[in-house]
Amino acid sequence: MRLLALSGSLRARSTNGAVLHSALDVWDGPATTADIGALPHFNPDLDGEGATPPAPVAALRTAVADADALLLVSPEYAHGVPGVLKNALDWLVSSGECVHKPVAVITASPFPTGGDHANAQLRETLRMMTGEVVTAACREIPAIGPKIDAATERVKDEPTLADLATAMTHLATAAEPRTP
Repeated sequence: MRLLALSGSLRARSTNGAVLHSALDVWDGPATTADIGALPHFNPDLDGEGATPPAPVAALRTAVADADALLLVSPEYAHGVPGVLKNALDWLVSSGECVHKPVAVITASPFPTGGDHANAQLRETLRMMTGEVVTAACREIPAIGPKIDAATERVKDEPTLADLATAMTHLATAAEPRTP
């Protein structure tokens, strides 16, 4: 099963990037990431009837369409979803690639809430897009800083790693082909 992962952080040494890569390390199958930082600001005029979407948008849509499951890992910014990730989702709203696609949302924060506001907002947006939010695969990771190994840029906290593995197993199960 092919997994596509999107990060809500563009920072080079992001703790959420470390969470994303740790989750990919335990994913059993091919996985890729998409560079959503290259997307132009959402503008329906660039994507309307008869328009050809910008190349980065077309690439994102193809990557999402080709994936069997999606993983969104994001920080919380000002009690919400970072603009770069919301922008990427806005480009996918009307194109249909997320319809019935299993998706997990993981947020990590230095605060005790684990990014709960962003997590809830992402899940709601994905449900509106008729993505299949796999609740058992969604996580909010609090106090992320000390759980990251700065040298490897991976999660070092064993309970958090075990929880990520469980989340990825739930996502993989949801993405398995269903027999009629």
